[in-house]
Amino acid sequence: MKMSKELEAQFNAQITHEFEASTLYRQLAIEVDAQDLPGMATWLRHQADEEIVHANKFIDHLLDRDNHPEIGTVPAPNVEKGLSALDAFKAALEHEQKVSESIRALYRAAEEAGDLDSRPLLNWFLSEQIEEESTVSEIMGRIELTGDDGPGLLRLDEDLAQRPVATTEPSEG
Repeated sequence: MKMSKELEAQFNAQITHEFEASTLYRQLAIEVDAQDLPGMATWLRHQADEEIVHANKFIDHLLDRDNHPEIGTVPAPNVEKGLSALDAFKAALEHEQKVSESIRALYRAAEEAGDLDSRPLLNWFLSEQIEEESTVSEIMGRIELTGDDGPGLLRLDEDLAQRPVATTEPSEG
């Protein structure tokens, strides 16, 4: 049941990636909030919380298998001050793509190690990342459609504010 030290280290790296994603989303929320787009800021803050849920899933998986989770150094987000709403979501998509690739690499490492016990968790994350990238891409498309239309951007901002609040504790499954 316990995974190898090498695989444990790769899972710990993923935990750190998830916390890095949370920090990035928090900074992006600050940037759009500074532009008086509170709905987008709310959406981004909720996304930051969801990334902590993801980290907790990896932490719980390691603990359940008698391994030791560790959070590595989480770098400060490299976000340009005053970036546009579109650029904020472009940065989010770019980071989601990076996280997706790290999960695929983790999946390949688990397969190589013959670690069947990681499959359910990693399969969930593979599906989750498809959803994450699709959602952010859709928001970018909607921002692009509004162009310079202020009322359109404000409508989208209002729509994004409706995202339900979630807990940072992982759900079952």
